Amino acid sequence: MALLLPLCLLSIVAAAWLMGWGILRVLAGLFLIWLIVLALMLAAPASEFKAFGTLDVRSWLALGVALGLGLGYASLVGAIRARVGANLGGAQAAPGMTGSEGARLQAPDSEQDAAVERYARHIVLREIGGPGQQKLRDASVLIVGAGGLGAPAALYLAGAGVGRINIADPDTVSLSNLQRQIIYRTTDTGRPKGLAAAEALRALNPLINVEATRRRITDQDESLIGKFDIVLDGTDSFSERAAINAACVAAGVPLIAGAISQWEGQLATYDPSSGGPCFACVFPEQPAPGLALPCAEAGVVGPLPGVIGSMMALEAIKYITGAGEGMTGKMMIYDGLYGETRSISVKRRPDCPVCSGVEARPHEA
Repeated sequence: MALLLPLCLLSIVAAAWLMGWGILRVLAGLFLIWLIVLALMLAAPASEFKAFGTLDVRSWLALGVALGLGLGYASLVGAIRARVGANLGGAQAAPGMTGSEGARLQAPDSEQDAAVERYARHIVLREIGGPGQQKLRDASVLIVGAGGLGAPAALYLAGAGVGRINIADPDTVSLSNLQRQIIYRTTDTGRPKGLAAAEALRALNPLINVEATRRRITDQDESLIGKFDIVLDGTDSFSERAAINAACVAAGVPLIAGAISQWEGQLATYDPSSGGPCFACVFPEQPAPGLALPCAEAGVVGPLPGVIGSMMALEAIKYITGAGEGMTGKMMIYDGLYGETRSISVKRRPDCPVCSGVEARPHEA
């Protein structure tokens, strides 16, 4: 008889769970049972009630307090999920919007629930929250180069829920890439990098749109770059970086650029439209032969691209959501061999042949 009451409660919980009740409904039911039992405890002599259960009134009250806290917490979480779900997928169609466009905005409840659960750790961040996550969903990012830097950046941006990602790379996966380009598997050897990377991103997050462009981005790609909110450059040659920078400046799109060699990496955001320098302001001339060797010649430690590539993704998320302070006007230099990080200021050059005619956007209030 001593275990009869706990067994009854456990049986009720199990039956409710099997019937498909949610946690909030189960807790509410248990709280009702608790009130009934408390009333019986107070009405019946203590000696008679002890023959039925093992708890006295004080223990039962303590259990009720714990149950009440659980019920309140579940209610709060449910309210937050409902509010964020509305932000992520419950927008109403705007006047003049076609039926298909309105239907696309109104995601099914199951998809909303999946999005809320997937991005829960972002949503609870004060600097991102539901509105910031919606900005990520509506954002578009072009990642140029699906190598050591582009691979981790792409994975983290896809995981973060950036709505549209395009990966531009003309190369194929080689066995030597796998030491650092973590988006690929041995079975991807010989496949086009963009296609293999896009496949991995879709598998990671089916809620986003991923595209692949199998060619190099040149200084003539202003119209292509203009379709994106931000560009990440993970290429490994000066000429490519200069060309991408020129196209970004012409399109007025911010450029987050990373570079790595051996044990060191660097990261900067180039955005003349916000008053910062462009790549050509900082690096106006191509380095002399032998001073800036590509990774194939100089070598690179495997995890280093992951460090810099992840930081590139972080800067992109900050830019899209408006969180924190970006790296416009600054360059971060990381020394992995000695575990040192330093930041230097970089300024726009008035005589820069690439961005001298670009006017800075007025700051938003």
